[in-house]
Amino acid sequence: MKLSNILPLAALSTAFVLPEQQLFSELAVESHRSADTAFDKLPSKDQVLDKIEHSVEKLSDEFDKVVKCSKHALDSAIDYAAETGNQVSNKVQKAGFEASSWMESTSHLGLNNHHDKPNQTIYQLISTSKYTTKLAAAINEYPDLVVLLNGTIANYTFFAPVDSAFEKIPDKAPKPSKEFLKKVLLYHLSPEFYPAAKVLVTHTVPTALTVDTVGIGPQRVSTNIGLKGLTVNFYARIIAIDIFGTNGVIHGIDSLLVPPPNAVDIIQFLPGEFSTLELGLTKTGLLPVLNDTSVHIGGTVFAPSNFAFQKLGPKINGFLFSSYGQKYLKALLEYHVVVNQTLYSDAYYAVDSIDNKDVPKGTFHIDLPTLLEDKSLNVNVARYGRLIVIRINGFSQVTIEDGIAADGVIQVVSDVLIPPKRIDRMEQHYHGEDLTVEDLKERLEPLVENVEL
Repeated sequence: MKLSNILPLAALSTAFVLPEQQLFSELAVESHRSADTAFDKLPSKDQVLDKIEHSVEKLSDEFDKVVKCSKHALDSAIDYAAETGNQVSNKVQKAGFEASSWMESTSHLGLNNHHDKPNQTIYQLISTSKYTTKLAAAINEYPDLVVLLNGTIANYTFFAPVDSAFEKIPDKAPKPSKEFLKKVLLYHLSPEFYPAAKVLVTHTVPTALTVDTVGIGPQRVSTNIGLKGLTVNFYARIIAIDIFGTNGVIHGIDSLLVPPPNAVDIIQFLPGEFSTLELGLTKTGLLPVLNDTSVHIGGTVFAPSNFAFQKLGPKINGFLFSSYGQKYLKALLEYHVVVNQTLYSDAYYAVDSIDNKDVPKGTFHIDLPTLLEDKSLNVNVARYGRLIVIRINGFSQVTIEDGIAADGVIQVVSDVLIPPKRIDRMEQHYHGEDLTVEDLKERLEPLVENVEL
């Protein structure tokens, strides 16, 4: 097996990690509670900003002191992170949780006001560091990348894997092609400036890797805050922050970032959460359709977990997965798939648009047409700093955002999405009321006439 096939799967095994069933159940329960309950428990804006400003500025000052005492900023930052263990990660994690709603910009917190002006480019910092010798050797294989990382046409962000990250590659894995390795390197680079404070309030970051399958915009990485601290794509832990160069900023990470596989491959690789969805896609013939990137450019899969299907009850599941209910199952699953439009939690790509755009702060509404003919999903995004709530049809909530895929994105939903039914020329959305097989058939009957199996 080629390394280009091994690495994405190895990454996925620790990357797009979904909660265990019990935790997923708790998330689903939480999604039905009112938003007011959570906000009532939060401290005031001023209290949070004061605490975050103190925490982040203290962290920044500590890095400053270490950097001043050394000739090499990148070495100093990684040395400091290693000596203090998880201290840096814990501080960043704590800051991120507490700042989730109100950290609006890097300038507000003054994180980037380092006293010493940098005098090396990103490439120079990487190529002269004792911790990134393998990364430097890889970059040196591509003169155009060396020129790019030495250039000053933009303020870049580079997520730099340290040497130990390369040691995670299986010993017997064949050497990757130069083309694949270049894609991997570009996937670590963002053409935009993302210091740590901005990363904390960002869910996805655009990279320099462009792929035809994702649409008009670049491939993205996700940023996450969890038990491992601040991570990229759920698994690469950020171990050093804000190493500034003359043309951008470097964050040190402990794992290689590998361009992701297609959405269908991710679903198949996680049977513990998506085996029911995979079975449905297979039985209805939708699996190869979704995996065929020649018929769509980008897309969004609102993926119900096994637990979401369980909430429908045994009778409805028995009906849907019977031979008689197969056409209804296909219509239902088509209602979860949006093609040619990729909705991340903080960015939106559309094939028919001249440019991609960020999801604005505050509230954002969009109607996304699905594979189910003439049926769209009513999507509302509420974005306040890092806190983002995505609701579909006013009821179902995205419980895990931004499963980055090569051909779009996976948004895990708390419930199976049920198409609305028409009453007196008005559409009535499903809001979690008890549903029988007959109720479901009534909703889907007008939609299955043109369904082909």
